[in-house]
Amino acid sequence: MKDLFADDYGNIYLYKSKDFSFTKYDSLGKQKGKLMFALPFKIQSVQNPLNIPSFSENAQELKLYDQNLNEIQTVNFRQKFGMIKMAYAEDLQQIWLLDESSKRLIQYAFRDDRIINSYPFDIDFEHIIDLLAYNNKVYVLTKNHFSGYNFKSEKIFEIPSENGKRLRRENDNILVLSKNAVKKLVSNSLITVFKEEKAQIVDKNSASNFVIKDNKLYLYPIQKEPAKK
Repeated sequence: MKDLFADDYGNIYLYKSKDFSFTKYDSLGKQKGKLMFALPFKIQSVQNPLNIPSFSENAQELKLYDQNLNEIQTVNFRQKFGMIKMAYAEDLQQIWLLDESSKRLIQYAFRDDRIINSYPFDIDFEHIIDLLAYNNKVYVLTKNHFSGYNFKSEKIFEIPSENGKRLRRENDNILVLSKNAVKKLVSNSLITVFKEEKAQIVDKNSASNFVIKDNKLYLYPIQKEPAKK
C-alpha cells in the first residue's frame, strides 16, 4: 500500500507501508531524498515542506524533517505520557495528543516540554485513523466515520465516511482525503470537491489534485472560484 503527498512547489512524496520508505521527488521525477523507517510512521502533511511531521504509535515519538528529509527533531512521548494514540502538530511550537491510557486530549508545547492544556476526552480510540484540531474543535477520522467534537468530548457531528485516509486543513476549510476523493466539510456535511473512481491514491496542493492510477501519476488543475464582487 502506498500513500501520496504533494507540496505547493510541485514536489511529490511517496510512502510505502511495505518497507516503511518515504521518498521525495521533484516535479521532473528526480529523487530528492529518501527515508527508511524502522517502524511504521504516519506522515501528517507536507504542506510546509521545510518542516514535515511524522508520528509513530509504535515508537511513541514524533519526528520532524526538513526539505531534504534530514531529521530536525525527535519528540519522545514515553516518559511524559501514557499511550499516545494520535498526534497532530498544529504548528512549529505545539502538538495535540490523544492519550489513550488516560483518555485525555493534550495540548503540548514540545519546544519547552510544557503541557498547555489537558481535557478529558472519553471517546472510542480504537479505530482512529487521523486527528486534526482547529478553532476549538477536534476532528476525528475513523474507519467508518468523520466526527467533530468540542473540548468537552461532546460530539458536534458524525458523518459516514468510507476509505478515509487522512485529514487536511486549508485556511478555514477542513478536508477529508479518501482513496479516490477529496471532500470538504460544509455545515456539518461532507461535499465532494474532487473524485476519480479508478484512483489508487489521491492528494492535492493549492493548485492541483494528484491521482495515482494504473501506476501512473495524473495532475488535475483546480478550477478557482471567481472572486465575489
